[in-house]
Order: sequence, then C-alpha cells, then structure tokens
Amino acid sequence: MSHRGTVEKRTTKSYPFFRNRLVNMVVNRIMKTEKKSLAYQILYRAVNKIQQKTETYPLLVLRQAICRVTPNIGVKKT
Repeated sequence: MSHRGTVEKRTTKSYPFFRNRLVNMVVNRIMKTEKKSLAYQILYRAVNKIQQKTETYPLLVLRQAICRVTPNIGVKKT
C-alpha cells in the first residue's frame, strides 16, 4: 500500500474564447516547440476562412471534419 495520496484526474481546460475543449486539443496537436500563441494564430486564421466560405458556425465544421477523419472501426492487436 502506498504512503502517498491518490491522484485526482485532471481534465483538459477549455480555452475561454470559444469555451470548447476541442479547440484546446487541436491547438495542442498543432503546437510545436511550445509556441502555443502561434498555434492559436494558425487556428484563428483557419476558423476565419471557414466562417467566410461557409457562413456557418466554424466549430461545427471543425467537429464534423474531425469526426470524418477518425476511424469508425477500432483496431485491435492480433
């Protein structure tokens, strides 16, 4: 039995501008060499282009794109 206390599970914090965890997860995937501000700039430019071209809520389009990219079948080790 461990002498240390139990560790609480941490959830990812949502970015206050969009209030969406998906945005934070996408930014962390874009981010390289700890330049989060650059990753946010890239995401904001992409969101603005989506909004101009489709004239819909850009996070809805982002969520649909991610759902289409993720595989439907779980891959299992044989």
